[in-house]
Amino acid sequence: MKKSALSIWAGVIFAGAAAFGAGDAGKGKDVFDQNCSVCHNSDSTDAKVGPGLKGLFKKAELANKKKVSDANVLDFINKGSSEKGMPGFADLLNDAEKADLIAYLKTL
Repeated sequence: MKKSALSIWAGVIFAGAAAFGAGDAGKGKDVFDQNCSVCHNSDSTDAKVGPGLKGLFKKAELANKKKVSDANVLDFINKGSSEKGMPGFADLLNDAEKADLIAYLKTL
């Protein structure tokens, strides 16, 4: 029973990741410019209100000490961080915009 439940959850997680899909970095730059650039630099690691995001996907960990991965970056975008003063964007950006944003962040 436990094994089949685990298989079902693995399938759900895999399907969710596949549905999220690869984004468009060009569109992601627009999402960044409209929603993120007020607090984050994209062309340096210098902080504004939040950290500069140049090289984000080359780093070992995020500000919350989690490994840099699509899933963890998406979680950070969705939930934000009350400790760091970042609002969550779960209800402000749709899934395609989040995928595009992550694709753009990978180019920095």
